[in-house]
Amino acid sequence: MTMKADFQKSDQFSFRRLPVGAEVLPTGGVHFRVWSPGSNNVAAMIESAERKAVELRNEGNGYFSGVAPTASAGDLYRFRLNGRDEWLPDPASRYQPEGPLGPSMIIDPGAFDWRDAEWRGADREGQIIYEMHIGTFTREGTWQAASEQLQNLKELGITVLELMPVHDFSGRYGWGYDGVDFFAPTRLYGTPDDFRSFVDRAHGLGLGVVLDVVYNHAGPVGNYLKEFSPDYFTDRYSTDWGEPFNFDGPNSAPVREFFIANAGYWIAEFHLDGLRLDATQNVYDASERHILAEVTERARLAAGGRSILIIAENEPQDAKLIRSGREGGYGMDALWNDDFHHSAVVALTGRQEAYYSDYRGTAQEFVSAAKWGFLYQGQYYRWQQQRRGTSTYGLRPAAFINYLENHDQIANLGLGRRLHQLSHPGAYRAMTALLLLSPQTPMLFQGQEFAASNPFTFFADHPPELAASVKKGRFEFLRQFRSLASAEMRSHLPDPIDPETFEACRLDFSEREQHPESYNLHRDLLRLRRDDPVFGSQPRGGIDGAVLGDQLFVLRFFDGGDDRLLLVNLGIDADLSPVPEPLLAPPANTRWRLIWSSEDPRYGGSGASPSENVESWLIPGKGAFVLEAVVQ
Repeated sequence: MTMKADFQKSDQFSFRRLPVGAEVLPTGGVHFRVWSPGSNNVAAMIESAERKAVELRNEGNGYFSGVAPTASAGDLYRFRLNGRDEWLPDPASRYQPEGPLGPSMIIDPGAFDWRDAEWRGADREGQIIYEMHIGTFTREGTWQAASEQLQNLKELGITVLELMPVHDFSGRYGWGYDGVDFFAPTRLYGTPDDFRSFVDRAHGLGLGVVLDVVYNHAGPVGNYLKEFSPDYFTDRYSTDWGEPFNFDGPNSAPVREFFIANAGYWIAEFHLDGLRLDATQNVYDASERHILAEVTERARLAAGGRSILIIAENEPQDAKLIRSGREGGYGMDALWNDDFHHSAVVALTGRQEAYYSDYRGTAQEFVSAAKWGFLYQGQYYRWQQQRRGTSTYGLRPAAFINYLENHDQIANLGLGRRLHQLSHPGAYRAMTALLLLSPQTPMLFQGQEFAASNPFTFFADHPPELAASVKKGRFEFLRQFRSLASAEMRSHLPDPIDPETFEACRLDFSEREQHPESYNLHRDLLRLRRDDPVFGSQPRGGIDGAVLGDQLFVLRFFDGGDDRLLLVNLGIDADLSPVPEPLLAPPANTRWRLIWSSEDPRYGGSGASPSENVESWLIPGKGAFVLEAVVQ
């Protein structure tokens, strides 16, 4: 049975934005509220010159609340439970200027001067996503420095930025998936208002901003949630990263409300255009209504009239997440599509180990992915020794997010090398064309557009007592890949705890000019996708494909006679004769004309192009080619 927190049922605290935390009052002072059902008394210490302690009133439902009349935005504070000597940061802190172990800061979210009143948000259709890690996206690793690069991303053709997690975590650097302060953007990148300025600047350029959030576990250092209540977590389920949250057990209603409110918080107070939910298969909930459905609903409510995107990572590929509530789904917008990535890696590198072992990288896989999104929709998956995936019937192509690179997949290659460094240049250009012209929603990872030479590996800054186990755990994870399991290879793997591993991942934007071929390739393909009425429509059922050889296939985009062909040949030159494939036949009274080639010299190609005569087709190897139907 779904449980609702008392906060949602009462107007007693209607002045509050959030059910817990510190709220600046319009009449002056600050209202504090915290959930600690095992406590008899709770006090808030305002670390101003007077260091005043305010005893909070026991509401009788596990919550404690009260007002500090002289407190104001910018003051530091902590909580004390049951008169103990230790003062703890707020589990719903909006900012931790000294990190998770330090005091919390009172923040007034209404003080920021937004300039995006005309911004209407981001719809699902027609988007180009760009995943980025703020700490390594620029040399400075700050919101301000990242803002200075937004104009270039806009000119490239990006429409939505997807930020890796920013809720605060311990240490000097990290991926963000070990966050412990779920309402506090990390101090490592700047202040909360610096984050708001970044979003405001993005909106001014026409860019949406989606934030990656982690609702499946908390990090190991600075996680004080359990000090306030052990009921935040449960031992009835497990994850690979830590204890999961208690969304369906005893005393779970306030836990649910904490995270539901968190989803609305990021949308309302930072004007974000959506959320990407990490590892949703490890968000466990047997309630009548799943927590993920409620998170999605609250985020949309917080957006008001703006459109937002709710994206999920779900390893089992459960399409229920993106089906409507009427269909028994959770109402999200899109899912990451690992199937496309895995097939592409096998095709480009020949690597077929670990979770790549059930893919062949064949032409048929790419035709099927373009038509259906997921490849595994309930078939047996040998790597996991079970069935995987669910049907995608009736779902629009834009609901599937395809990629050649993301943070996990680059790092899981061991050395963090980029895919273009592991592939034949022509085949990689052809695969890039497939990614950016397929009807699914494409996503790039930072630096991919200019063939970044920087690796992207796993990095984390933990105290010595944890560092060794983190390093061991990472290396054990990589052992599933045969090529990384040897002692010789292990000695070459980057140390995730070494600061130099983190520093090596920072992008060098001078490579935009050093690698103009790659940048031109991505920019021109994104322009073609945006400006061409056929590619830009992302039609459902408006595409078909055919296998012409083991590594050769054609996709046809139908548009009432104004059709497009995408020919992709990942193998050697192909001379097709005869050609008993109707998708290669132009519409009546038209002929095919080449309008784009991955072998254009501006992209580093050889200049080769396909040709057709009365008897045959010649399709050059390691290339992709776009043809349009024109009247004869």
